Amino acid sequence: MKVQKKLEAFPVKPQYTEKKPFFSPKEIILRGENHAMVFRISSHMQVLFLLLLFLIGGWSSYSYFMYHKSDKIITTQSQQLGRSQEAYANLMTEFVALNKNVNKILDSLSQNKTNKADMQSYQQQATMIADKIKEITQNNSWLSDEAVEERASLYDAMLQRDLAASERDELKQQLEDLTEQVAEMRSVEMEVFSKIESISSREVNKMKKALNEVNQALKEKGLYFNSLSHKRSSGGPYIPNSPVLHQDKELNDKITAIFENMEDIDYYKQVVEKTPIGKPVWSYWVTSKFGIRLDPFKKSKATHKGIDLASITGTKIRTRAKGKVTRAETVKGYGLMVEIDHGNGFKTKYAHMNKMYVQKGDEVEVGDAVGEVGSTGRSTGPHLHYEILYRGTPVDPMPFMQAKL
Repeated sequence: MKVQKKLEAFPVKPQYTEKKPFFSPKEIILRGENHAMVFRISSHMQVLFLLLLFLIGGWSSYSYFMYHKSDKIITTQSQQLGRSQEAYANLMTEFVALNKNVNKILDSLSQNKTNKADMQSYQQQATMIADKIKEITQNNSWLSDEAVEERASLYDAMLQRDLAASERDELKQQLEDLTEQVAEMRSVEMEVFSKIESISSREVNKMKKALNEVNQALKEKGLYFNSLSHKRSSGGPYIPNSPVLHQDKELNDKITAIFENMEDIDYYKQVVEKTPIGKPVWSYWVTSKFGIRLDPFKKSKATHKGIDLASITGTKIRTRAKGKVTRAETVKGYGLMVEIDHGNGFKTKYAHMNKMYVQKGDEVEVGDAVGEVGSTGRSTGPHLHYEILYRGTPVDPMPFMQAKL
């Protein structure tokens, strides 16, 4: 208790409540052993010092920022310079490669007949280009002749590769075009072959029909002409065996059918040439048919072995089949008469002629004139007595005349 009372006897330390400004004047005391130095810093000096610190800090920050930014700019510019050099090198490479190609073209042109003045001008220009390339490579240490030559060779190889690829694509397109053209040509060929087959079939059927009409007349006499008994002649064009035809069955069948028809045409043509089919005179009218008739002189029924075709005197008489003249003379009742043996059992007789153009032993072809219409022999006026005999038997000429080829 005594201690507490003793403490309370001392005076209490006064409390300062006044607030001083931040930049209030300040003193710095430096004490030595024997003396002390007092530095007084005013408010203005404090503000100036703080501003100086801010300026130094700001300048340092700005310098640091600009240093790093400049480094990035320099790096970017260096990269761009490298790319520019690369592009320049590529351009020089292409230029050298193209110059080589120009020289190749000039060499090829020099082998041909070309104007000498033009060739000299081209060669001078090529030399100037080569000198310019050499000058550029010498002025740029980073662009050596060896590097340019190496890159030019590589670029030339790439050009050749691209050219080969382009030619390959072009050839591929040409092949596709040719394939389409071949397909179109095959379609056209098939159409043509179909028409040829149709025409040849129609021709064969026409001759077969004519021969069938001839047989109608022979059947009345109990006769029959077998057109297939004619001896076939061989021949025709040489058609080599083609693997393509074996691969294309449709085309092979079509061509086979055509040649079969052509062989049939040749065969039936040979048969028809020796069969008297058609009209012996161009203009006529029938005055007496084949068979039983009234005799024009005796007015009684009689057998008529042929057919009478009235016409104008002098009208040409033409044979309708090839053959050999067996008679050409005056015959009782027939007057001037020509008889022709056509083979295959057929003979024809032409009577009452005004004139004869052939004689015995002559060979005649289809359509040859053998004489003129007249009125010689037992005749009442100008007409042609026309007979057809098959194996010695007279048959009706009218179906032969009406048959169409």
